[in-house]
Amino acid sequence: MDSAQLAQMKSGKGFIAALDQSGGSTPKALSLYGIEPDTYSGDEAMFDLVHQMRTRIIKSSSFTSERVIGVILFEMTMDRMIDGMGSAEYLWQKKKVVPFLKVDNGLADEKDGAQVMKPIPELDKRLSSALSHGVFGTKMRSVIKQANPVGVTAVVDQQFEIGTQICAKGLVPIIEPEVDIKCPDKAAAEDLLLAALNKQLDKLNPGQDVMLKLTLPEKAGLYSQLADHPRVVRVVALSGGYSRDHANEVLAKNPKLIASFSRALTEGLTAKQSEAEFDAKLDEAIAAIYKASVK
Repeated sequence: MDSAQLAQMKSGKGFIAALDQSGGSTPKALSLYGIEPDTYSGDEAMFDLVHQMRTRIIKSSSFTSERVIGVILFEMTMDRMIDGMGSAEYLWQKKKVVPFLKVDNGLADEKDGAQVMKPIPELDKRLSSALSHGVFGTKMRSVIKQANPVGVTAVVDQQFEIGTQICAKGLVPIIEPEVDIKCPDKAAAEDLLLAALNKQLDKLNPGQDVMLKLTLPEKAGLYSQLADHPRVVRVVALSGGYSRDHANEVLAKNPKLIASFSRALTEGLTAKQSEAEFDAKLDEAIAAIYKASVK
């Protein structure tokens, strides 16, 4: 584990950008960027276009480690190049932004009001590849849709079971048990989640450090205590479908949480913008998310 990267994740001022849309979410991300599905054909062309979008964001003069301390990448992005360097290597060596890799294969069908992750048979190979690219940590997402103790426990247990495998490889896992913002009893689900997270965190040994990526909670400050746990490097918040303005407003009320936004970061960016327009719009987004993160 790189000590400079660890220090930046523990105490760096700023937020983590999530540029990890996978096959299922890429068409929507491109559409919001102004590139409609009928303008390209096939997955290869789609991933070429989204890599161009991500490269444009990463290379922007607005995108610096003074405000963006980490980036979550999709595997295909990690395996691609930016200016002749691997994307993860470029992020750290050129921008001093810490790279993470999304490692899950998506969600299983809903059961007990939750969706655990699909199996990840290629996890070990994926982790070895991440290490070879100088990646600091990983991210994997599950979803909680109801305040059902059985479902919440299943999600958290699976996250920590795989998380300990990731720790054993020398990487820091971002554990992401998202509570759906449409959950009808969201506050109750979040109380269950907090209890389940504390139970699993207390089982971790020194050296098994994790990060947590959580939905902005109904009760301001609910997750602040998690940031003080000795096994937690950082607690970050996902925007979960909220608009950027609303997500920033709620985030600002949650001490010790910083942003890890995806769609809320790229809101308003389009392929047709000139470089000056693009950089200005990205700067506006980064400035607002940074302000909400460092309160």
